[in-house]
Amino acid sequence: MNPFENRMPSLSGPATDILPVTPDDLADLPEVAIALYVETGGAVSVVTARGGNRTLNVADRSILPVGVRRVNATGTTATGIHAMVIS
Repeated sequence: MNPFENRMPSLSGPATDILPVTPDDLADLPEVAIALYVETGGAVSVVTARGGNRTLNVADRSILPVGVRRVNATGTTATGIHAMVIS
């Protein structure tokens, strides 16, 4: 049984997939993420869903509940970044 089968995707519900992220200064993520999961902490430089450029320092195993369209290579030192999406 798939509990997501007849459910509409929602920003308030759980992500339906999690995708590995390779930071890139030019390419957006294939889908705008509703959140990021970071395995190994450090700086994360992102372009938000609204187009803002932000750099955050995060701890190991952090979840950033913010819409993200790009994770930049420049300024990102954290590793093991994953995008939570609701495709």
